[in-house]
Amino acid sequence: MADFGADVELETFRGEARAWLEANFPRSLKGKGGMMAAEGPQSDASDLKAWKKAIGEKGWATPTWPTEYGGGGLSPQQARVLGQEMARAGAFNPLTFGMGITMIGPTIMDYGTPEQKAKHLPPIIRGEVQWCVGYSEPGAGSDLASLQTRCEDKGDHWLINGSKIWTSGAQESAWCGALVRTDPTAKKHEGISFLLLDMKQPGVETRPIKLISGSSPFCETFFTDAVAPKDAILGQINVGWTVGKRLLQHERASQTGAGGMGRPTPLEDIAKDYVGVDAEGRIADLDLRSRVTQHLMDGRIHGLTLARVVAEAKGASGATNAASILKNSATNVSQARAELMLEMMGSQGLGWEGDAFKPEELEAVSAWLWGKAMSIYGGSAEIQNNIISKRILNLPDNTQST
Repeated sequence: MADFGADVELETFRGEARAWLEANFPRSLKGKGGMMAAEGPQSDASDLKAWKKAIGEKGWATPTWPTEYGGGGLSPQQARVLGQEMARAGAFNPLTFGMGITMIGPTIMDYGTPEQKAKHLPPIIRGEVQWCVGYSEPGAGSDLASLQTRCEDKGDHWLINGSKIWTSGAQESAWCGALVRTDPTAKKHEGISFLLLDMKQPGVETRPIKLISGSSPFCETFFTDAVAPKDAILGQINVGWTVGKRLLQHERASQTGAGGMGRPTPLEDIAKDYVGVDAEGRIADLDLRSRVTQHLMDGRIHGLTLARVVAEAKGASGATNAASILKNSATNVSQARAELMLEMMGSQGLGWEGDAFKPEELEAVSAWLWGKAMSIYGGSAEIQNNIISKRILNLPDNTQST
């Protein structure tokens, strides 16, 4: 028998969420979530700053996180309704563009001490502090466990020397969750710790790396006698590889399409605007119509798979190896949409600047270029395929030398 009481409660909450969004989400930002994500860290224009403040104080940037730390305390069902209402309003979660609520915060909840949670979670939830993640190094990319950034025990503090690369948002961040080597004599996976590091100190230097898309979300990051207190280790000393893998699961889960960027304009409507329609109101180009249809089917399949994984994860610890499947699927769907967008726009999809191009056309070009990085960040597509083959399909590991 249906629980009509629960249904009524959800619909009551839907009305509350809709009213709150109408009162607090700036209409000037409607539908701009994807553009802001493509452009990287944003300067706090007045409307965006106000939206960050409102949703942070409400706790709805982290709707299911505990109210103890300032989260929304919503049930999964309420959070789903909130997501539906945000999509309806063309709203987006402005705090998902950093690492705080998508990666660092969930990992602190998994492994943090009560003191670490009380110190770091509230400002993450309110959007007051931006975090970055220090993983890759010039000599440690896919083979991340080869990292060499040293973290030495100096009695009353840690001393950090080394460098990281592709550190997203480092130039804007106040804190960094970094994998560091605390025991250089141990096996490479066993001598690593996860450090919570203050970025606003003389021993830290960041150098932005400009990308072909025109933005500079990535940085080189250098540590020269940087310091951290002894209680800055997240989890156990020399067991940071486990913490680091857990963060990557959270990252991949956040990249599966569940982040809520607002509702994009349907691709078929864009095609009809640029290519035209036939006598029956369909996309005029038969081949393009077929490929747009296939893309819409792939997107629907991804969404249904995501819903199934979420349902199966109820009562579990959260992110699983299935995140690797969803991460690759989300990448394929997103990149296919970007390719189709430029194709149907024709010469208008080749603009970089100037009044001859609409803002959405310039956005499409920038998003297409930026989207190429999706195959790499959060673990490359090849790394995800290795995880899928070994941990889900139980295929033999053929990456080990004989």
